[in-house]
Amino acid sequence: MSMSTTELAERIAALEAEERELLLPSFSYEDAWTVGLRLRELAAEGGLPVAIDIRRGEQQLFHAALAGSSADNDSWLARKAAVVRRYDAASLLVGYRFEAKGREFNTDTQLPFQEFAAHGGAVPVRVRGVGLVGTAAVSGLAGHEDHALVVRALRELIG
Repeated sequence: MSMSTTELAERIAALEAEERELLLPSFSYEDAWTVGLRLRELAAEGGLPVAIDIRRGEQQLFHAALAGSSADNDSWLARKAAVVRRYDAASLLVGYRFEAKGREFNTDTQLPFQEFAAHGGAVPVRVRGVGLVGTAAVSGLAGHEDHALVVRALRELIG
């Protein structure tokens, strides 16, 4: 189901506002573990078949896979996180921006499909005054649901 131009513009604006809000004071190894554990708790409570990945730079600091997820989810995690690192924006936002321009991400970027996926679920981890320091990602649900789960955990970390 495609969105109207107005609905797409509204979603892009909301995601851009969300990214301005999601600024952490710092992001330590302990913070990565806290976010990862919270995502795992939320997923377990909801019986969600997801895989979770938290990275600082290229280093994986947390990974978990819940029942019902598969190795395919690990591939999606890596591909969505690669989009965040390349475009400095949430994977869902990048996908919406391409759609708003009437473009198809994989075709128009000519990036390898096996390495990049502009689908929801990977969110930039940014530190105030520093910028992008990592990614938090979930795979296993619809893209916007993966995204919302990550945002919830990051908001809780910010307080």
